[in-house]
Amino acid sequence: MTEPAHPQPLPAAVASTAPGADRTAELTEMLGYLAACWDEERRLLARQLHDSLGSSMTALTMHLALLSQHIPAENQSMRDRSAQMKGLLANIIETNRKMQLELWNDKLEFLGLKAALAELVPGFAAAHGIKARASLPDEDGSYTRTQGVVLLRCVEEGLRNVAAHARATEVDVILDDDGEQVMLTIRDNGSGLPKNDKVLESTSCHGLRLLRERARFLGGTLELGAGETGGAVLRMTLPKQAPPTLP
Repeated sequence: MTEPAHPQPLPAAVASTAPGADRTAELTEMLGYLAACWDEERRLLARQLHDSLGSSMTALTMHLALLSQHIPAENQSMRDRSAQMKGLLANIIETNRKMQLELWNDKLEFLGLKAALAELVPGFAAAHGIKARASLPDEDGSYTRTQGVVLLRCVEEGLRNVAAHARATEVDVILDDDGEQVMLTIRDNGSGLPKNDKVLESTSCHGLRLLRERARFLGGTLELGAGETGGAVLRMTLPKQAPPTLP
């Protein structure tokens, strides 16, 4: 795994006098740094797909359209072949677009977290037939790129789990920002959590465990619990200010 081209100084966990806690803080910092590098690689790959493959496919579509104009009207077989090629190119362009979005959401970088969530939540609803609502602040908050990515990944993971396990018909994504901290909540009306099951401690829940460590790395928390009226609630809280670095 390569490091980001311009890595920014990353916050570390608060130091502790206990050796075990020191080791935990060190591992959390390393995991957070590796995750940030991974995100940067995904961003760069998505940009390459857009700038190289995407532009090439668009150019091919334009050239094919020009060539198609010169096919004689009586040559139906060539016109059919041209139509097939247009369809294939359109499918490749759409696949490339979806791959870029899976790797990196450009709206997060250029328009902010609010715009990214405003697109992600309705898209999830349309894809899975689940009523999904997004409650977002009037104004987009000021987040670092790392904070925005972690919050967006939390929503993606939360919605993925709702679709895979919750058997829910409704889900709410709520973003609150009081200026000092940001709280992200994903709440569903599904079957809830198994009794006495510590999901965040399960070795099979790698996505949630990684999110928890990324939240810790940024000085925040990730909690998963039962909803007051059923279902499950996933909540990530991050401070707007980075935690102090280790001396």
